[in-house]
Amino acid sequence: MNNLQRLQLETKGINLSQEELIIYLQENNLQPFDEYSPQSATSKKNIYSSALSILESIANNPSGMKSYKLDDMTVSDFHDNLLARIDQLERKIRTLKTDEQLQNESSFFMLFDN
Repeated sequence: MNNLQRLQLETKGINLSQEELIIYLQENNLQPFDEYSPQSATSKKNIYSSALSILESIANNPSGMKSYKLDDMTVSDFHDNLLARIDQLERKIRTLKTDEQLQNESSFFMLFDN
């Protein structure tokens, strides 16, 4: 699976052109056709950041909100759910570490007693 496919998996149900998705990936330091590495904390964080950018773009487009109707969901329900997902992703991104941060983490603890 490449980075573009992983982003599409993360943003299922959001229809954007491949060119638009590529821009979001590149803005978050990912090459779209490079292999996605699930073991890489940095890749995962950048995929989530790309998804967050997409959701924020949708939330910032009021004209797009007028045309969203899905079964029983109203525009305000869609907007509330969208903002909740944005908040959730922001929290998740803040807690994720990059590969570099994980490498620099020390697993030893020092306790000084005076």
